[in-house]
Amino acid sequence: MYNSVDELTVDYEENGILKVKEVDKEVLSKGAWATVLFRYQEWQPDTDTYGPDRYTIRRYKKIGGEYRQQSKFTISSNEQARRIADALGRWIADSEQTGD
Repeated sequence: MYNSVDELTVDYEENGILKVKEVDKEVLSKGAWATVLFRYQEWQPDTDTYGPDRYTIRRYKKIGGEYRQQSKFTISSNEQARRIADALGRWIADSEQTGD
């Protein structure tokens, strides 16, 4: 398991092949609960390359000094990622205008 947020990864290796390769990550929150946004690619054996970028948000809870995954949400496409970003941008702008 992982002792610090910086060690958290979505890298996954099986039979000597890195099947899920972390490209980047953004730590959204730290502490007893950590939230991390990952950008990753999956190995495509038919083309012998990595596929397009994918995104996932994972929540971890620190138990006994180690972070353990509690939940995850996988963003299914670039279009869905754009829609999430657009909605958040609108909501934040609305909130800032109303002073909330």
